[in-house]
Amino acid sequence: MVTFPQIRELALSLPRTEEHLIRGRWKYRIKQIVYLAMSEDETEMGFGFPREERAALVEAEPEKFFLPRRASDLRFQWVCARLAALDEEEMTELVIDAWRMCVPKGVAAAYLATR
Repeated sequence: MVTFPQIRELALSLPRTEEHLIRGRWKYRIKQIVYLAMSEDETEMGFGFPREERAALVEAEPEKFFLPRRASDLRFQWVCARLAALDEEEMTELVIDAWRMCVPKGVAAAYLATR
């Protein structure tokens, strides 16, 4: 199981990431674009994910992934995951991919070259 401190540590290690506590939820963003958010109880995370691929992700592993609960949030490129169902490697991939959607390609390439 992945924990919030592990996610936080990874997110804060990504270039240009800012952390904000908004209405009891930790959010991680690049400028104004949020790419990662934690639920208030820190058992779920929402993350940026390509809109055209999210239905397939949720259908493949519904015990792990789900769409945002509010219908109005479906307009965003967003999927949610249960932390209890994720391992550290999968969480790392999801967070970095969400971050890559928000930063310039050169920033992402430079970061990935150091990994």
